[in-house]
Amino acid sequence: MSADRTAGAVGVLRSTAGCEGVEQREEEQEDEGDEDMRDGGMPFFVNRGGLPVNEDTWERMWRHVARIHPEGEAVGQRIRGASDLPKIPIPSVPTYQPATPVPHRLEAIQKYIRDLQYNHTGTQFFEIKKSRPLTALMDIAKEMIRESLPIKCLEAVILGLYLTNSMAGVERFPLSFKTQFSGNYFRHIVLGVHSGGRFGALGISRREDLMFKPLEFRTLADLIQEFEIAYRGYWHTLRKVKIGQYVSHDPHSVEQIEWKHSILDVDKLSKDELRRELERHTRDMRLKIGKAAPPSPTKDRKRDVGSPHRVPASPLRRNSRSERRPSGEKKVLEPKPPGDMNGYQIRV
Repeated sequence: MSADRTAGAVGVLRSTAGCEGVEQREEEQEDEGDEDMRDGGMPFFVNRGGLPVNEDTWERMWRHVARIHPEGEAVGQRIRGASDLPKIPIPSVPTYQPATPVPHRLEAIQKYIRDLQYNHTGTQFFEIKKSRPLTALMDIAKEMIRESLPIKCLEAVILGLYLTNSMAGVERFPLSFKTQFSGNYFRHIVLGVHSGGRFGALGISRREDLMFKPLEFRTLADLIQEFEIAYRGYWHTLRKVKIGQYVSHDPHSVEQIEWKHSILDVDKLSKDELRRELERHTRDMRLKIGKAAPPSPTKDRKRDVGSPHRVPASPLRRNSRSERRPSGEKKVLEPKPPGDMNGYQIRV
């Protein structure tokens, strides 16, 4: 993030001061297993109280910035002491003509996500709980647009879902990666897209080649291979890929996103085995298109969008867990190496 953009984002937050304490791990990791709140291997905080943020969260963010920024406390003092912070332009939500081709629409959405910029502050501004119903996550996407703050990769996935809801011919699914570098594990997620017999991806990352992929890959295997090649360029080894099911286009749907229908241990599968598993997953996704989604609620929902209340897990999600296709043997939790906050890491 540029210094001006950082300062601007900070200025916006400061002017809206008021969030409960943040934590480095999600309180409820339901079914997430080895996933934790880490940004390129470094722990980060989550703003759990919505916006505006309160004083405790504000000060915690600045302390974290001082620890991870090369200039230490100097960058915070310079920004916080400035009286003439530049006004940051707010990106415009993309609009298109009815005849605009799908690839051009996706490029416009990606440009909007990129214009929000990646969040380097060490504090994720919007709390995303994966167990929330789709309608609650769409409310958070609206809040992201309203606040126009920098975002991280999971927030970009939710925003991408919201911005593609009206594109009936585009199917969307979560696609996450687990890589290894220098003894540490790193996690990343993008929004996979499928239309016209081609695959692509939307998202955000520090690295240009680990987010947007144009709608030009014939198979899911080709798309994942493209990400694997990009990771190799940063000396990261791809260890695991998790692929979800197609997500409903109904913004009021109470079903939950199925984030991990297939869990593939890349290092335990040959190229042919991996391709077969991905072809099987593609068939599973196509089958879901014909299935009816749970009905949307008929009563008016609350209009507050900051922290929607959790609803009980739906039968659809419970059933889907038994249908997942993990590859290889029974999953064994890998021991986490001790965090080295001062060690050199290539963060992607």
